[in-house]
Amino acid sequence: MPTTLIRPTTLIRPTTLIRNAAWVIAWDAAAQCHTYRRGVDLAFADDRVIYLGPNFAGAADRVIDGGDVCVIPGLIDIHSHPHHEPLYRGMREEHGLPGMYMTGLYERGQALSAPDDEARAASAEFAFAELLQCGVTSLVDISAPWDGWIELFARSGMRGFLAPGYASARWYLEDDHELHYAWDEARGRAGFQAALGVIDAAQAHPCGRLSGVVSPMQIDTCTEDLLRDSRDAARERHLPFTVHVSQSVVEVREMIRRHGRTPIQWARDIGILGEGAILGHALFLDTNSWVRWHTKTDLGILADSGCAVAHCPTPFARYGQTMENFGDYSRAGVVMGLGTDCSPHNLVEEMRKAAVLARIAARDIATVGTADLFHAATVGGATALLRDDIGRLAPGMKADLVLLDLNCPQMQPARDPLRGFVYHAADRAVRDVFVDGRQVVAAGKAVTLDQAAAGAQLRAAQERMEAAAPSRDYLRRTADEIVPLSLRVAE
Repeated sequence: MPTTLIRPTTLIRPTTLIRNAAWVIAWDAAAQCHTYRRGVDLAFADDRVIYLGPNFAGAADRVIDGGDVCVIPGLIDIHSHPHHEPLYRGMREEHGLPGMYMTGLYERGQALSAPDDEARAASAEFAFAELLQCGVTSLVDISAPWDGWIELFARSGMRGFLAPGYASARWYLEDDHELHYAWDEARGRAGFQAALGVIDAAQAHPCGRLSGVVSPMQIDTCTEDLLRDSRDAARERHLPFTVHVSQSVVEVREMIRRHGRTPIQWARDIGILGEGAILGHALFLDTNSWVRWHTKTDLGILADSGCAVAHCPTPFARYGQTMENFGDYSRAGVVMGLGTDCSPHNLVEEMRKAAVLARIAARDIATVGTADLFHAATVGGATALLRDDIGRLAPGMKADLVLLDLNCPQMQPARDPLRGFVYHAADRAVRDVFVDGRQVVAAGKAVTLDQAAAGAQLRAAQERMEAAAPSRDYLRRTADEIVPLSLRVAE
């Protein structure tokens, strides 16, 4: 592999050299894949990798001994909801309704919601720290806009893709088996305009790391016109576009009732697919065993359109559901990325679950490999976000990188560091993280955020959320009645 030195014209931060790294997961541009390199130097200055190869001869202001590290590109999370998911800890892990094909999404969203911006801030800071500490350097944050969101993202040091959510309707329940929609198209339009304003503000932030994603929330809660106009706005602004599609059997049945077509088919017909479109989940295709619709065309539509799928295994596994299967999507040519969606926000665990669940669904260990999942968590995410300068380690790429500690017990023996990371160590191996050349995690701790303080605020915020549940729930139940504790409290 050729060695290239990129010399930055202006250095804002000093040159950092990782000397003689034991392992580097480097990008092979000719083969278009990641590859291992051993015993090489990696140097970065300002926000770019300037050298990857043996015997760096330039001057370095900081030298890191790479003898006990594996250097990997920063992970890219393309679907997450940090503003409220940590508030559901201890609540959503076993919450679901059999009458709604096991999902708890609609009941939980109606009865239990982030009560205020203080709760959203604590939840987001906690999640951002968790994400950094597992090696995520780029994040798509799909949230309801809240005061302080942009500033917290900038302070975190992450590369942020803010996706302010809006919709033409809200879900509500009157019983445990039928979903209803309260439509307010004017509210959806106002939310769309407000979202574009938030994206503009994020892109103008002086940190230079923030961008946006146009994000109508769900295909079943947005009018056709709002979806089309949102997609057009994304194209005009050269931004990604994301929407939840085929995320529940309930949604699929509703869209078939409305249009006689699956959500994927309807999305194609109204022109919102294509390059730069990220479909949240896209789990329940017409071939999925929970759906078994007669058409059997959804997977081909995804592949032919060039859109991406954000796969988030954890929330569905909790309901007893899985993608059928990741390997089939990948082999069909679908751009696959990964997201955390819910708490815990740990993208390494999502890689592991995606691999294991795909093999179970296919009954085939060879349906997907570790390299496939790592590609999705890096290059796949970058492709989905219309970026070719992240998710890869090579001269000229952004200096978003993670140092894995090979001395971590769960990484030993370090015969194959990527497998050790994905299947054994996960975040325990993450030692240092850099974004745009700036260190944001040192010795396993986020240095830009106060996760402990945010965690201390979470329980009080959760209690405020629980207190409001009886006024929001369709049966006027308490939170403990909706989601009982896992064990009885003895007298």
